[in-house]
Amino acid sequence: MRVLVVEDDETIANFVASGLRQEGFLVDRAENGVDGLDMAQTAPYDAAVVDVMLPRLDGLSLVGALRRAGVQTPVLFLSARHTVDDRVSGLQAGGDDYLVKPFAFVELLARVRALTRRGAAPTEPTRLGVADLTLDRVTRRVERAGEPIELRPREYALLELLMRHAGQVISKTMVLSHVWEYSFDPGTNVVDVLVFRLREKIDRPFEKKLLHTVRGIGYVLKVE
Repeated sequence: MRVLVVEDDETIANFVASGLRQEGFLVDRAENGVDGLDMAQTAPYDAAVVDVMLPRLDGLSLVGALRRAGVQTPVLFLSARHTVDDRVSGLQAGGDDYLVKPFAFVELLARVRALTRRGAAPTEPTRLGVADLTLDRVTRRVERAGEPIELRPREYALLELLMRHAGQVISKTMVLSHVWEYSFDPGTNVVDVLVFRLREKIDRPFEKKLLHTVRGIGYVLKVE
């Protein structure tokens, strides 16, 4: 599942994005409403977490523009405003849910998961498959040849990224950007280690190998 977080408060943005990534979500971030609107219109998201008070373009205007453009990504508003009128304004602007700051991450997670169950975009199937390997993006269940495979959150996030781009080479930088909070390759081997762990679970017990390394470029999930 891919989530867009639009929040200008660095502490809150890191808190939300890190927590969602640890739960296996792919997370993109925007620090202002203009960038958030552009990202939400150019890439498919399963849900968006949007602060109401944003620089350059406020959250209500952002979501209103999305709805007028026909983008139906489910939106959870975050706001320090807590009156009934504030919540009603958020829903009338096109939001699907409203969470008042400060909040517990476990509640935000439950609400995001509820939104993704209700409003998965039709262009983003909830069930992915490559050969006999399947991933259910709603239940987070992974199977190969009918056998369940238990994955850690980052292993799951990597597999979902690879399956969403099956047949395409995914660079280390792209993996770092989606699975961790890095937007560049810091020269560590964390990606190699994660790929090794995932390969041990989805490939090693099976004759046909699906996860391949493209030397000097990245990784690809495909049938050879």
